[in-house]
Amino acid sequence: QVQLAESGGGSVQAGGSLRLACSVTGRTFSMGWFRQVPGKEREFVAAIVWTGGSTSYSDSVKGRFTISRDNAKNTVYLQMTSLKPEDTAVYYCAARIHRGLFASPRNYDNWGQGTQVTVSS
Repeated sequence: QVQLAESGGGSVQAGGSLRLACSVTGRTFSMGWFRQVPGKEREFVAAIVWTGGSTSYSDSVKGRFTISRDNAKNTVYLQMTSLKPEDTAVYYCAARIHRGLFASPRNYDNWGQGTQVTVSS
């Protein structure tokens, strides 16, 4: 059974950085980070494949955020730099069991509890 646990959220001023971590228990093929603000749909941020490290990013974070994984630690990271107030959201880690690298939350099987990221101007 897959279990996910996020950590690393918090508050930061615009232009600052944060690193989120997602500890994974169980076997998965790929991992994603999503974010959500009240009243809006869950939004894709980035995704990565465990084997080979292929990645995908949303246009809104490309060049500012970096997704990475540590296979030995079964942990996926989201390094966020040049943060903007519009990056404020609850960030969720998601796992996909089967092959594929997707941006839609419907393609992910398991979700973490979420961690709040707040960026002030």
